[in-house]
Amino acid sequence: MKKINSYSKLKVKIERKDAIVAVIGLGYVGLPYAIAFADAGFTVHGIDLNKDKIQSIQSGVSYILDVDSKKLKELVQKGKLFVRSDYNSITKADAVVVCVPTPLNKTRDPELSYIISAFHNIKERMRHAQLLVLSSTTYPGTTTELVLPVLKENNLVVGRDVFLAFSPERIDPGNAKYALSDIPKVVGGITPKCAELSSALFKHIVKEVIIVRNTTTAEMVKLLENTFRSINIAFVNELAMMCSRLGVNIWEVIRAASTKPYGFMPFYPGPGMGGHCIPVDPLYLSWKMKILNYRARFI
Repeated sequence: MKKINSYSKLKVKIERKDAIVAVIGLGYVGLPYAIAFADAGFTVHGIDLNKDKIQSIQSGVSYILDVDSKKLKELVQKGKLFVRSDYNSITKADAVVVCVPTPLNKTRDPELSYIISAFHNIKERMRHAQLLVLSSTTYPGTTTELVLPVLKENNLVVGRDVFLAFSPERIDPGNAKYALSDIPKVVGGITPKCAELSSALFKHIVKEVIIVRNTTTAEMVKLLENTFRSINIAFVNELAMMCSRLGVNIWEVIRAASTKPYGFMPFYPGPGMGGHCIPVDPLYLSWKMKILNYRARFI
């Protein structure tokens, strides 16, 4: 009998929802992912080093605005969602989604220790036929330059024995119009098979998946989206100050400009750049350009 390879074995498990999914980092991205996969029929193991979060989930109490406590409690009681504060359940997982924080350090450079730590812990527990997906926002090249070398320390070959992809999160906390399932998912793999498995997994929780050429492209997609917002927020806030000095109503200007059917997208004045990503992500991009001896002057 012909031996089934890791790719085929894993693809079948994902398609049948027999795959066990582990989600590392149960914050505003990871917990909604865990809930979505569990609600879709997968058995999910959530991992977070914060024991207060673990206790809250086990009690069926959500600490995330977009996660309903009733749904959370239901999934825990049904045995579809398990949580713990160590990495031991990685050995059981067929797919691992990493959603750890990526802040800036004191010098406003990328702080990637959470990603590195997560993948070192994964490497120690890796086995054949596992899909690993990084979903934390980071600079273009992180998956190939930082994550892949860590996994290569293991004897398993990425793209043959295990599979590695990057898929940026697009969750907008508190957005009543667009739920997680409504927002298309972008994925890029180290190899085409890595991307295909990642796409097969996320198709269970979102309506559309877009596969891009590689992980670096997928990383760049996220930074384009958020840098675009950062620049336009800053721009419209400056215009608001200009209009104030000119005695012009900025809201009327925006309403009138919005009647143009092409080439314009309205942004509105506000208190500035808030949230987890917008103030941080452009600096990841400009930092990477600095490493490549290019100064991102406009950003």
